Amino acid sequence: MEAAWRQAGRGRGRARPGDGVAARGGAAARPPAPRARGGACASAAGSSCEGASELSSQRKFDEIKKANQAAAKKLVEDQFSSSSEDDDEDAEGKQGKILAKTFTIYTNQTDGDASELERTRQYMNEAFQSGAMTCLICIASVKRNQAVWSCCGCFCIFHLPCIQKWARDSLFLVSSPLTDDDFGKKDYPWPCPKCRFEYKRSETPTRYYCYCGKVEDPALDPWLVPHSCGQVCEREFKPSCGHKCLLLCHPGPCPPCPKMVTTTCYCKKAKPVPRRCSAKEWSCHLPCGRTLPCGQHTCENPCHSGNCKPCPQVSKQQCICGRQTAERLCASPWWQCDQVCGRTLPCGNHTCEQVCHAGPCGDCPRSGKRSCPCEKSKFTLPCTEDVPNCGDSCDKVLECGIHKCSQRCHRGPCEICRQEVEKQCRCGKHTKRMPCHKPYLCETKCTKIRDCQKHQCKRKCCSGNCPPCDQVCGRTLGCRNHKCPSGCHRGSCYPCPETVDVKCNCGKTVIKVPCGRERTTKPPKCKQLCSRPPTCHHPTQEKHYCHFGQCPPCRQSCQKTLTCGHLCPVSCHDEALVKQTGLYQPAGPWEQQSEPAFIQTALPCPPCEVPISVECLGQHEVSPLPCHSAGPYSCKRLCGRLLDCQNHTCMKECHYVTKINSNADGKKTGPECLQCEEECTKPRPSGCPHRCVLPCHPGDCPSCLQMLKIKCHCKLSILYIECLKLTCADLKEKDLLTSCKNQCPKELPCGHRCKEICHSGVCPLNCNQKVKLRCPCKRLKKELQCSKIREGQVSLECDALCKEMKRKASEIKEAEAKAAIEEEKRRQQAELEAFENRLKGRRKNKKRKDEVEVEQSSWQKYKNFIMLPVFGVAVVMLAWLMVYND
Repeated sequence: MEAAWRQAGRGRGRARPGDGVAARGGAAARPPAPRARGGACASAAGSSCEGASELSSQRKFDEIKKANQAAAKKLVEDQFSSSSEDDDEDAEGKQGKILAKTFTIYTNQTDGDASELERTRQYMNEAFQSGAMTCLICIASVKRNQAVWSCCGCFCIFHLPCIQKWARDSLFLVSSPLTDDDFGKKDYPWPCPKCRFEYKRSETPTRYYCYCGKVEDPALDPWLVPHSCGQVCEREFKPSCGHKCLLLCHPGPCPPCPKMVTTTCYCKKAKPVPRRCSAKEWSCHLPCGRTLPCGQHTCENPCHSGNCKPCPQVSKQQCICGRQTAERLCASPWWQCDQVCGRTLPCGNHTCEQVCHAGPCGDCPRSGKRSCPCEKSKFTLPCTEDVPNCGDSCDKVLECGIHKCSQRCHRGPCEICRQEVEKQCRCGKHTKRMPCHKPYLCETKCTKIRDCQKHQCKRKCCSGNCPPCDQVCGRTLGCRNHKCPSGCHRGSCYPCPETVDVKCNCGKTVIKVPCGRERTTKPPKCKQLCSRPPTCHHPTQEKHYCHFGQCPPCRQSCQKTLTCGHLCPVSCHDEALVKQTGLYQPAGPWEQQSEPAFIQTALPCPPCEVPISVECLGQHEVSPLPCHSAGPYSCKRLCGRLLDCQNHTCMKECHYVTKINSNADGKKTGPECLQCEEECTKPRPSGCPHRCVLPCHPGDCPSCLQMLKIKCHCKLSILYIECLKLTCADLKEKDLLTSCKNQCPKELPCGHRCKEICHSGVCPLNCNQKVKLRCPCKRLKKELQCSKIREGQVSLECDALCKEMKRKASEIKEAEAKAAIEEEKRRQQAELEAFENRLKGRRKNKKRKDEVEVEQSSWQKYKNFIMLPVFGVAVVMLAWLMVYND
């Protein structure tokens, strides 16, 4: 209440519609004073003027007082009735007291256990949070002094006028497509805008009640939950247990029943124990033990609710007729085999055709009175005889439902109706004569508007009962975020059922608002400490509440570790404001200089002023210096450290020396000291022609690793051998080192190359190369070592075959020589005879030809055939030339 008065005092100067005089202040409400004539009243009427002025002032004071009181009262009512105002710390404290008072009785009954109250507590928190109570129909805030209605299905709160209009519109939309005959015969329901819970027409709200429904028009009380009467709820729990709710009148569902009852477990084996009524059913987790429906086994499951599960055991079960036995689950002992019964019926002529059944087979189905196929006549005949046709007309109604069958009594189904009738289509616009069994649908499309009053039916041959519109509405809902997913409909769309979370900066304080209100709802105030990481170097920041925007600047001591190792004593300077200079260049002399800009940047820590004792570079003396300027210095003395050669000292001026080993002597040289550049004068090992390559050094000289250039034994390759290996080797090792490891290039006396690896001395004479040895006739051959042939140890003589072949070859040569001589003689005799014939000439009357004829040449044979054409062509050319010259 005090906070409301303070708010009223702060808002007194603001103009509000309807505030009247109080909105303009006391001075504005005072009427203008009458102007004095002549500057003062007459002396005779002085007393009367003073009395009149006092009455006028008192009247004005009373008017102003009443106006201010009215304005304050209106501001207080607006403060308590508006749910969109910001709540200060006092209001939040009041909310905590109200919630504590509401849950007092309930927590006492449950020994302080309020773990099952979270859902109800959430509804009550939303009732207090700003902007959380919103009417989904008009999408406006629900104020604390407005009449409301709460749904018993989803417990959503609506304005009473909004829900009344919603119910009227819903009933009108449902009843508008009805005809006059149907209207009023059925009580059509109307749904809740959020959960679609249906209410009857008679349940349309007409009055404003509290949440529990006890008090009509509950009074506004800032110490109670809005729209609550403050009495005990006493509504029955759902599901009903015989008890009633112990909370004060509250929004949302009632919590689970907290009463303590004594109850036993499901199987009734355990002893009864006291438990909450909402959780009175419990299990002892022992085996159930109840006999299963099979009658042979017991339930082995833990103590459970409801009936036991079917028996999982397997046993041998007989079928219904008892002919077969099979292993089956005990849960399904009744089963049928696939055998036909086959037992003889009482008539003695037929057998039972049923498949595996229990009980007697019954009478013969053909016994007793039987009807003919048309069922007009009945006959009593033995079961072995069929019922004859009666001969009368069938007269059964056909499938068309209008005409009857005109055939004689017959067996089997009747034929289809083939009579021609005048048929009317479904919409009633066309008629046609056609067979009775065929349906008739025209091609005319329905032009009626569907129940959405937007789209045409367009169904072919419609009977007038047009189906509902199957298109999606798709209109944007009031939240401006989603579209209506319902089918195309008349009137306004259902409100958006979605809710949006509005969170504080850290996200721990959340309020749920209807979709669309998140843009105008202010984030809730959070009492949690700011969980943002500090923007400076400190591990934690100064404690402050959750907020939006940047955190306040840090005021803690810097305490940064400087490069020297000391801590910075000044205040935190990671986010200091620094003036920017020289960034803006004016366009001309007439342009005014802008205000300086400040940026937030981190400043370096100031120099450290702690005095520190510093030793000189060469560790000769110690002097005190400031920390920020403390550093090694030179005392101008000679270094004097013994060099690594152990023979000379460093002659440089006092300088810094790196400590290679922390445990080493402080007077040992470092890499910064001079290096001894004199040559090593120590004697070399015997046989080494080289000198030590290192400068002056301590200890023994290193082994000589220089390479010697020498030729191998065969004098063809040049070898490079370390001096140390050659000087330290014996004769055998030297012989191996001076070998090039290639084949010896020297030639043996036999003409072959030496097969040994490069060696010293004379090559061995035992040539092992294979050589072919032949017999004198060159027919036989044999491969032998060259050394054996040279020594004459092996020879190859011709055998008998070689001699025989030699003899035959000589005989062939002699025969060829004789044949050549004879041939030469014949040739010469022929030439002689040919010569003699040329001398004598050819005789004319020669009777026989010579035995030897000389073959004619090609020219002699074909000269006539060649010369005749050539001669003809020459004659023609000559004649042509003669004609041309003339």
